Amino acid sequence: MYFAGSIRGGREDQPIYDQFIKYSQYLGCEILTEHVGNNTLSSNGEKLDANYIHDRDLKWIEASNGIIAEVTNPSIGVGYEINYALSNNKPVLVLYGKSANSKRISAMIEGASGKYPYLTIYNYNRDKAGILKAKNAIKKYIGTLS
Repeated sequence: MYFAGSIRGGREDQPIYDQFIKYSQYLGCEILTEHVGNNTLSSNGEKLDANYIHDRDLKWIEASNGIIAEVTNPSIGVGYEINYALSNNKPVLVLYGKSANSKRISAMIEGASGKYPYLTIYNYNRDKAGILKAKNAIKKYIGTLS
């Protein structure tokens, strides 16, 4: 499984990424991008060549059964990864956490939901109950891949 979340676009949601990654692993998924949830990874990103990261990540998407993308914090890279996954017929679960101060989900992502049968968007509230519901959405999504 490929997990996408903002790195250079901001790390405010890192604790949520970490929860979703650990929960997916608990369900038996190998997460190729578990570093996205790591609290030592700053918005400076990995200390690797950008070309290397690009090529590695696209290979990981190609090798994955699907992609879980948390898009509450807008990220050009995450949008790119979602598009690449959809272009390669990979099932995509997009998680978007609603709160009083969150931005709206990208119209490009929201508008794609009716065009790709293997794209699911799940809106959740950014509280304890909402995150639990998002984890249930992850469990359901992973179950469809088996």
